[in-house]
Amino acid sequence: MDTRGQGSAWGAGGGTADPVGGAPAYPGFMTRGIDAPEHYYYRRVFTDAVRAVEAARSHPLTDASRTVAVGASQGGGITIAMGGLIPDLAGIAPDVPFLCDYPRAVTVTDRHPYREIGLYLKTHRGRTQEALRTLSYFDGVHFAARGRAPALFSAALEDMTCPPSTVFAAFNAWGHEDKTIEVYDFNDHEGGGPFQEAAQLRWMRSYI
Repeated sequence: MDTRGQGSAWGAGGGTADPVGGAPAYPGFMTRGIDAPEHYYYRRVFTDAVRAVEAARSHPLTDASRTVAVGASQGGGITIAMGGLIPDLAGIAPDVPFLCDYPRAVTVTDRHPYREIGLYLKTHRGRTQEALRTLSYFDGVHFAARGRAPALFSAALEDMTCPPSTVFAAFNAWGHEDKTIEVYDFNDHEGGGPFQEAAQLRWMRSYI
């Protein structure tokens, strides 16, 4: 999926703009529209992701019953949200997922992007509860509780971008009993890399 507004940050670029969210925010995406759930950036991203699944399923060469959501880091957080929003996925595979357990994440790591939230609140004193309320609507832990598909997670124990405790919070909350997590003891945010991709392919054979 072409994540809106991020087309010049990495990869091959993208063309989807994000024209919404002009309220004061810290540079980046984590605090864009944080004043209210209706305005928050990831509300639009998660909507885009649902539509992306709908588009993929509508293609005549696809089997909608065999759709699996897969993503790493931010894509992993989006994947968890899809598992909570789309009830009939064949499975989900979030790799070192971002966007999980915001209250813990913003206090245990000073690495960006989570640090954007702390720096915003450093300037906007007294808005912590308001910000956390908005973020709670987009927390992977809460989407995970709605999960109805088999899941393969991964976590890296030296990951300071997406701390493993936040990943385990979403994994533990995942609503389907068929769930597995691959753990990479000595890796940072790169996680398992090709080892995890191979694990995902082996796992998918059981479901699609």
